[in-house]
Amino acid sequence: MDLRNDLIELINTEITLDPSVPVEGNTDLLLTGLVDSLGVVELVGWLEERVGTEIDPIDVVLENFQTVDQMVAFASRIEVR
Repeated sequence: MDLRNDLIELINTEITLDPSVPVEGNTDLLLTGLVDSLGVVELVGWLEERVGTEIDPIDVVLENFQTVDQMVAFASRIEVR
């Protein structure tokens, strides 16, 4: 399974606050308001389940969750811890 495509599908179908704006890998999710704080909580839980590890709340920052591509890069870093 492809984490990037799965995240894009999840956001586009279940999390986005504006379904008329298609989310892609480099779409800014947070500063545009496409994803709110509850959406971030959902994404964190989904990623934790997907990679099989708990995400430290200190890691839930803009640099790791602003775009799908940033989440994928972050997930690859936490998988190797």
